[in-house]
Amino acid sequence: MAQLTYRTAGESHGPALISLIEGMPSGVAIDLAFIDGELHRRQGGYGRGARQRIEEDRAIFLSGIRQNATLGSPIAVQIANADSRIDDVEKTPPVFRPRPGHADLAGSIKWLTMDCRATLERASARETAARTAAGAVSQCLLRAFGIECFGFVRGSLTTTSAIEPSAAMLAKLRAARDASEVYCPDAVASEAIVSAIHQAKVDKDTVGGMCEVHVFGVVPGLGSCSSSDLRLDSRLAAAVMGIQAFKGVEIGLGMQAALRTGSQVHDPILFDASLRGESHLGFVRPSNNAGGLEGGMTNGMPIVVRGAMKPISTLLRGMPSVDLRTHESTQSQYERSDISAIAAASVVMENVVAFEIARALREKFGGDSLSEMRANYDSFLAAARRLGE
Repeated sequence: MAQLTYRTAGESHGPALISLIEGMPSGVAIDLAFIDGELHRRQGGYGRGARQRIEEDRAIFLSGIRQNATLGSPIAVQIANADSRIDDVEKTPPVFRPRPGHADLAGSIKWLTMDCRATLERASARETAARTAAGAVSQCLLRAFGIECFGFVRGSLTTTSAIEPSAAMLAKLRAARDASEVYCPDAVASEAIVSAIHQAKVDKDTVGGMCEVHVFGVVPGLGSCSSSDLRLDSRLAAAVMGIQAFKGVEIGLGMQAALRTGSQVHDPILFDASLRGESHLGFVRPSNNAGGLEGGMTNGMPIVVRGAMKPISTLLRGMPSVDLRTHESTQSQYERSDISAIAAASVVMENVVAFEIARALREKFGGDSLSEMRANYDSFLAAARRLGE
């Protein structure tokens, strides 16, 4: 079974961030402009801090690529840090007053140090640049199979957009999202979210929000019900919960499914022979409450994943804390940060979701090269379409 994996390395103010991607087949065209565009989008959004004016994230491929195509060998991607000062004590002083909501206190106790700097450098969301790069590489593979991912901000505080994405309106949605200061394709909701973030800045507070990713063109049968660690829904949930500051994940109806009866939750199955050529093989649903996943496997409907990001842990006004050296009460220490990073978080979420879909695609169709993987994919679809003939 082909295994697609990635790992990241690097600290917030170290020399660079690194993604090491293994298991990518050879022959995948790498869209450098798209990957750099995703890194650029991750740096954007209303409410971001001064760090984003310092960095200019670009993906530098150190291995695994030749003439903009994968070789089948491990891919190393570097993202240099312009603000590299981890060893400069004056510019990155020790942190002895942990921030509530951050990894500071737990990490200091874990590693038996009073200096939270040792924890926060790796715990920082700066690391998500490396995950975004890995996910963007995986999207190059997904696109070779007609699979498209769309991440956006659904809402924040009292504002929730009612927009319902579809494959038919994907181009229009992307344009509207990219025109929004908070990556919300709903202009009215976008304006309200910007206003809320502005008020939080005035109040020296922070704002979180809800991000959402839709994946279109996925065939039925990715993932498995045979083992808990192969269930695609659990893997998607883990990937999203692994993003810094995310505290909740839903697929499809999510929590609302617990408040409805079965007849109000489960999606009726219909068949339209004229649509057998589509990725869903003609099995259509009038609703998608399952979010494209049943029994840990894709069912041919769009995958819908929602993630809840808590407010940033670093507040300009601080919060009650203690000095780890004296245990005396004090205010938490300030580290340069954002007022809100929900726009950036939606980019990260899109790309970690994309990687899990690509991982499941590799497991299902294997192959050392894209052409071999494609042949396996086409053979599977041909066999699936013959079912019931």
